[in-house]
Amino acid sequence: MTAKNATTKTATTDPSADEVPTVVPARPAPPMETITLANHLNIGGRAFLPGAKVRVSPDYARRLRLSGYVARS
Repeated sequence: MTAKNATTKTATTDPSADEVPTVVPARPAPPMETITLANHLNIGGRAFLPGAKVRVSPDYARRLRLSGYVARS
């Protein structure tokens, strides 16, 4: 028996084919709240000083208010 040499095709990779598809959520994202910090706070590895204005979810804003991190205006 003789084996035939199979021709190998080189796969061309399209850069857009490797991207992760974007999925649109079924419901809209909740509106974000802008709060002013009363104390320093680290969020996601980023440091914010007192007086900094940040946009967070309403639930997180409520938790920060209860903990005393939001400045009263």
